[in-house]
Amino acid sequence: MSTVYLIGAGPGDPGLLTVKAKEILETADVLIYDYLANSEFLSYAKEGVEILYVGKKGGDHTLPQDKINELIIEKAREGKTVARLKGGDPYVFGRGGEEAEELVEAGIDFEVIPGITAGVAAPAYAGIPVTHRDFTTSVCFITGHEDPTKEKTGHNWEVYAKSTSTLVFYMGVKNLPMIAENLIKNGRDPETPVSLVRWGTRCNQQSFVSTLDKVAAEAEKLGFKAPSIIIVGGVCSLHDKLGWFEKKPLLGKGVIVTRAREQASGLVSTLGKLGACVYEFPTISIEPLDDYEAVEKAVLSLVSYDWLIFTSVNGVKYFWKQLDEIGLDARILGGIEVAAIGPATADALRDKGIKPDFVPEKYVAESVVEGLLEKGIAGKKVLIPRAKVAREVLPQELEKAGAEVEILPVYETRLSNNDPEPIRAAFKETKIHYLTFTSSSTVHNFFELISPKEFELHKDNVKIACIGPVTAKTLSEYGFSPDVQPEEYTIPALVDELVADNK
Repeated sequence: MSTVYLIGAGPGDPGLLTVKAKEILETADVLIYDYLANSEFLSYAKEGVEILYVGKKGGDHTLPQDKINELIIEKAREGKTVARLKGGDPYVFGRGGEEAEELVEAGIDFEVIPGITAGVAAPAYAGIPVTHRDFTTSVCFITGHEDPTKEKTGHNWEVYAKSTSTLVFYMGVKNLPMIAENLIKNGRDPETPVSLVRWGTRCNQQSFVSTLDKVAAEAEKLGFKAPSIIIVGGVCSLHDKLGWFEKKPLLGKGVIVTRAREQASGLVSTLGKLGACVYEFPTISIEPLDDYEAVEKAVLSLVSYDWLIFTSVNGVKYFWKQLDEIGLDARILGGIEVAAIGPATADALRDKGIKPDFVPEKYVAESVVEGLLEKGIAGKKVLIPRAKVAREVLPQELEKAGAEVEILPVYETRLSNNDPEPIRAAFKETKIHYLTFTSSSTVHNFFELISPKEFELHKDNVKIACIGPVTAKTLSEYGFSPDVQPEEYTIPALVDELVADNK
């Protein structure tokens, strides 16, 4: 039996999606989603899922509601599990009740998965508790945009005006002058605090506090548009005191992450926690080799090597994958000294049960070789599991120092097939503030997808952040230099430098 799940996606912050909602998204055959449901949730969908966008953006509907109802029923009758993803909560001004009624009429099973509604979440992220013992013990959720086909309004402005409840209006920014006028006309104090929160809980959240008699003019002056939540009541006076989200150091800053998708999660997550609007644009993809015969041969003869040097997390990953394939584990490294270039690589080795014998303080070839010479690598046989194509500086410098070096490709990097159009659009709309590069490969591949000449058109609005001097040198080949570069060549240091640049 097919089932339709009416899912509340929450107000926009991906972290506010419920565990149950995520479980359904991971298993559904069809995903039907609205404008206000964060598109990041689509990444949870299983491979082969049918994804349908039905719009519903402030009067500009890709599909009208009756057609959406028909679509849900049609897909369910095909015997498919349908996830109907709606912003906020399905039953709080989400028209989920209407969709549920249609499903009952069609004899189709359904379940409702509640979501966090914007009327609670957006104020909370703006420092406004909708109830507070010093101000009010009740809250009233009100639509600011009634069904235009109704013959009679459902609003009782006299009750709203005389109520001591916090009033939370959804979808009301276009009607804000009318809302304020009706409340004042029916007895609400013109000095009552009012707050607007736009794009609540998202990286581009904005909010302000005014008074009932001035809020409409101020909202127009500030350019506040939908989607915005309107909060009326004394609790709005806590906005400045309790506000926390809009204090995040990178709030609203658009940052492009060019790392391979397999490597980007940590950087993306860290930037997101700091408030940045992250644009994932992996310019390289990490791929396995077509043939691992040479790797298997090297693994089986590890006893002949003195040193094993890993230059990346991917080197560790694919080397260990081959160990697993052969039926071996970390014990095969007994008697071999192991070096890790960079703390992330060192952590990847520790996860495999190997404590590196050497991790250089700086992650450029000269420093690595200097440290290894102190460890007595001259005259020793060295194996370097790495990408099929990579910089030759380290092996060359080691050979100059007297080591016998063998390069062992365990994976390869390729130009990503990502569509550059969303990034182009973000550049044109001046949504991008930082472009980050974490390796020479990301630089080469970025300018393969977006030409230097094209990027030059936007350079005045964008700062380039490079992880270190090697990446910066590669960048110079395209006529650019970094605006941000940490002294320590690590991802955490790069993030710290971005934060410092915004102070």
